[in-house]
This record gives sequence, structure tokens and C-alpha cells, in this order.
Amino acid sequence: MPFGKPPVRPLITLGALGVVTALALAGCASSDGASDSSTDAAKVSRVTITLTNDGSDQCKVSETKVPAGPVTFSVENESSTAITEVELLQDQRILGEKENLAPGLDAVQFTATLTGGKYQVYCPGADTELTDFTVTGKVASTANSSAATLLDEGTKGYADYVDGQVTDMVTAVQQLQEDVDAGDLDAAKTDYANARPFYEHVESDVDGFVKKGFKATDNAGNLDYLIDMRASNLDPAVGWSGFHAVEKDLFQAGEITASTKKTAADLTENVQLLAKLVPTLDYKPEDLANGAAGLLEEVQSNKVTGEEEAYSHIDLVDLAANVEGARQAFAYLKPGLTKLDPTLTKQIAKQFDATNTLMDGYRNADDLGGFDTWDAATKKSDANTVSQQIQALQDPLSRLAEKVATA
Repeated sequence: MPFGKPPVRPLITLGALGVVTALALAGCASSDGASDSSTDAAKVSRVTITLTNDGSDQCKVSETKVPAGPVTFSVENESSTAITEVELLQDQRILGEKENLAPGLDAVQFTATLTGGKYQVYCPGADTELTDFTVTGKVASTANSSAATLLDEGTKGYADYVDGQVTDMVTAVQQLQEDVDAGDLDAAKTDYANARPFYEHVESDVDGFVKKGFKATDNAGNLDYLIDMRASNLDPAVGWSGFHAVEKDLFQAGEITASTKKTAADLTENVQLLAKLVPTLDYKPEDLANGAAGLLEEVQSNKVTGEEEAYSHIDLVDLAANVEGARQAFAYLKPGLTKLDPTLTKQIAKQFDATNTLMDGYRNADDLGGFDTWDAATKKSDANTVSQQIQALQDPLSRLAEKVATA
């Protein structure tokens, strides 16, 4: 997760904080994510981005000029091994992103409501990395729609939820640092497991902040990377940082060193900074929908595989937190979505219930974080079952962003 996807908001410089925010939440949707309403579909511009090994056109953008309004970007990696992510940028700010784009997988989508201006499609690793993208006109107002009003109210309530999660994360990380400083290995392991869910609840909403003086594509200034980088996406130029650097020391090395203490202190500093930035977020309904879908994609790509918690193996703790974060986003949209499409609302709610029931079977008060350890044996026997249920939830949820964007 090198780069972020925060909700649409004005660019903000925070003076003494020395950071700026990026724009726009960019979640994902499955390849069948189109709205089932022809009226809704007519309101959405569609852009296909295709990744290949073709040296002349490794990142092909089907349309480079669209009218203002909801735009659905469908991204498919046909054959490229060099390109694994795509971003939509404006003035170095990340408006949308898809990552973990392995060759041959189904296309994935995100929807963003864009106003007139100049943008760029960024494909890091392509021979031509930046493609100019133009949006014309202004976004039509939906202020008189009762569904739109309910959706807008939901975004405000969800903003409070995100603020609360990040505030609680700061407290939990401070406790982790305190026990690391004290050299208490067992307490620090417990603290680590207790702190992780707060970030996993809202990571799709808070992972786009970039420190002042850095580009959005530079991991050295990207707070998400500094807080939540993994062994699998380690940037050698930046090195270890954040939660998983602490995890490696606690669970793999089994010791607390001076380096562990420094890493824990840096983590505290970064989450405190994040907590000061998060109240600046200003959500649109599709931001919540994209974020919910993005959290479920995190489950499929990083949690079910055991990649996220490579040393502690508490992946089910993170997985449950991703699902809960997605459920909260849906819950805040539900009153407005019920007016728009009661059938889709019921389908999504039913699959959330089924997913929660499945996860309840892994609860274990004796293990860290309250869930079974996702060890090799459990993963081998259960990964397919978990993945299939998450997919069953992703299928109806993937239609949510376009639905609410066209309310």
C-alpha cells in the first residue's frame, strides 16, 4: 500500500504541522461493478485503463477527456509484470488508486466525482508513466434529492467515526511505545494486537496524507507507508518503519532493542500527526463506498494470504477489522441507499451478516487480538472459505459507488 486514497477535499496546508493532504478516496470494485440501472449508468463516464508489456503502450487509457461528474475507472492488467498500480493525480495529489494489479486478474474499478480541470493517469513502471486526462464543465447539483441529502448526512456521521478510530489508535500506540520503552516483550505483543484494528478499520480513508516537501509518489513522505508498510512492499530507499517494523522485532526476533524503541517512537509521532490531519477530511458518498470496497480488497490481497501480519500471524484480527470498517461505511450510507435501491441494500446487509457469522467462528479470547492465529495449517484449511465469503460480499458492494454517486 505505498500510496493513498483519501476522500475528496480541498488541498490544505497545515502550517506548523508541515504537511499537506491529498485528495479523493479511491476504493475498488469488482469487474461486474456497473450499476444495474440504465439511468444511473447514463450519468457515469467510463474509462478503461489497460496494462500490458507492449513497449509502445504499456498503460493504455481509453478516454482522455470526459465531462464533469461521476467517472468510473476500470483497470485491468492483461500482461504487465512491471506495473502493479495505477493512480489518478491532480497537482501531485492522489485522487484515486488501484494497486496489487497482478497480470490476468479480473478488472477492478473505482468511481470518483470529478470537476473540470487537468488530471493525470499515473502508471509507475511504464515507459510512459503519466498520461494527461482532462475533465470539462462542472458537476451537476443533486441538492434537491432526498436520497442525496440522507447520503450527505451519512458522510458527516462517518467522519466522526473515523476521527474516533484514529484518536483511539493514538492512545493504543502510545501504550505500545510505553511497554516497548519498558522492555516488556509480552505486554508489547498484546499492545501491538490491540492497536492494529484501529488503523485497519479506516485505512482506506486516512492513507493519502503526504508530508510537505514530498511528492505523492514518494514513500519517504507518505504517512501510510511510514505507518503501515509491509515486508512485501518494503522500499529499500526508505527502509523499515511503522507497525510492521515493530512487529518484526517483537515476534520474529523476540526482543526489544534500541532500534525497536526508536521505531515505536516514530510510529507514535506519525499516528499523532495523522490524528491532527484526519479532522480535515470532507467525504462524498462515493468515497465511503469506494473505501468499503477497498477494505475488502485488502482482505483478499493481504489478509487471507497471511501477507499482512507475516510475523505475528494475527491476520484474522486485521481481517475482521477491515470487514467492520466496511460495514460502518455501508451503515452510514444505508438510509440514503435504501431510498435509491432497497433490493441492493438488503443484499449487501445479508452478506455482511453472513461474513460476521463466519468470523465469529474464529473468535478466541486466549489468542492475541481475540481471534485464532492465522497459522499455516489454519490458512491452508480455511483460506478458500473465507475468501469465497468475502467475494460474496464484494459482489453486491461493488455496485455501491456508482449508485450513490448518481443519487
